[in-house]
Amino acid sequence: MSMQPRRDFLKTSAAGSAAVAATLWNARMSAAQEASNKPRIAAIGVGGSRGRYSQGGGIARRASKFGEMIAVCDVDDLHTAEFNKDFGDKLGMYRDYRDLLSKEKPDVVTIGTPDHWHVPIAIAALRAGSDVYCEKPLTLTIDEGKQICQVVKETGRVFQVGTQQRSQDNSRFLKAIAMVHSGRLGKNVNAYVAIGGAPTCEPIEGSAAPDDLDWNMWVGPAQAVEYSEKRRKEFRWFYQYSGGKMTDWGAHHIDIAQWALGHQDSGPVKISGTGTLPSIVPAEFDWAGLFKGDATLPPAFNTAVNFSIDLEYADGAKMSVNDVYKRESDNVDFGNGILLEGDAGRIFVNRGKLEGRPIDQLTEKDNQELDAIIIELCKGKQPGNHMGNFFDCREDGSLPISDVYTHHRTMTACHLCNIALMLKRDLNWDPKAERFVNDEAANALLSRESRPGFTA
Repeated sequence: MSMQPRRDFLKTSAAGSAAVAATLWNARMSAAQEASNKPRIAAIGVGGSRGRYSQGGGIARRASKFGEMIAVCDVDDLHTAEFNKDFGDKLGMYRDYRDLLSKEKPDVVTIGTPDHWHVPIAIAALRAGSDVYCEKPLTLTIDEGKQICQVVKETGRVFQVGTQQRSQDNSRFLKAIAMVHSGRLGKNVNAYVAIGGAPTCEPIEGSAAPDDLDWNMWVGPAQAVEYSEKRRKEFRWFYQYSGGKMTDWGAHHIDIAQWALGHQDSGPVKISGTGTLPSIVPAEFDWAGLFKGDATLPPAFNTAVNFSIDLEYADGAKMSVNDVYKRESDNVDFGNGILLEGDAGRIFVNRGKLEGRPIDQLTEKDNQELDAIIIELCKGKQPGNHMGNFFDCREDGSLPISDVYTHHRTMTACHLCNIALMLKRDLNWDPKAERFVNDEAANALLSRESRPGFTA
């Protein structure tokens, strides 16, 4: 049996220990470098009406798969604590997004607050140097859309809106758009959209806000009002904070329809139609006064209950926006979806299906041609992951699939429908100047004053 000399053993042992130490050091450095390369993410607005978490919590969790979550902000301390717990109680917690932005300096911000807070927070985040993923609908007014577009352009940051129909749902909506753009429906294509109606309610009694909720911050730029749980949880049915079904589902379906018609970078020139507002709204009501605090309504839902609005474009294309779309002459009746109809046929699409004779007649070669058009629609990227598209665009500096500029045009169409319902008359719109034609009453509804201390 041979014995290794002690001197040789010590040399070998030392060399082995050094090698192990070097390996461990390199591994730690590699892990640290990898961690440092991950974007630092902050979530603003994570709680809401849909169970434990709102859409805001959902998008923040999806974003966390692409980076490191470092902070959370919500006006409700319970929501903040619950979200933090899922990340090992390691996040910075805030009630005021301005404190978060100044102290944490995140690379990425997700925004899932009520709608009236989207643009003020987004502008602050962009100017603080963050890229932004914001839930839809992005804007409360048309002028907010113009403002956020300008700030994105000035800062050069990447901005994605959460209209996931543009990239997910098995590419059904993208394929429908490709069908139109490829000419497979022929010429003179029009769109018929159904997005569902809105509820009404009896006047709501106010109460004291919970101690762990900053109600003043929740109300933010809107006019001050007494707390009520129903107002907070169902804010979408108040024009002070949202736009009813028109900006809820309209942000999705009007978006796809306008894209299919070839007007995602412009907009309609005429708006006409009818609808029903809740009975609490007087026949002649000063909506601009409501938003300034000069007029009041009972504390109840006030967005449109049902509607049938026609949007007409400069090239003659038309879009019909309805709560439910019915056409008895050829047995058309649907409550959610988009019917695209041209001289050579029609197709129907919603999140559950894409159907119609032109779809049934597609060959393998046709589908390959449509797939190529879909890649063009997605700006050269593969569809399928809306959040992934956002982070891919952060890497290469390209425009996301749901960019702020085209979403502004979508939301403009939604807001035009709501303004026509408020004023109860036809309107003429100049999409280049982004103003109503010779109509100061309508132009007064393009923007709103924010409460002092809550401006963008």
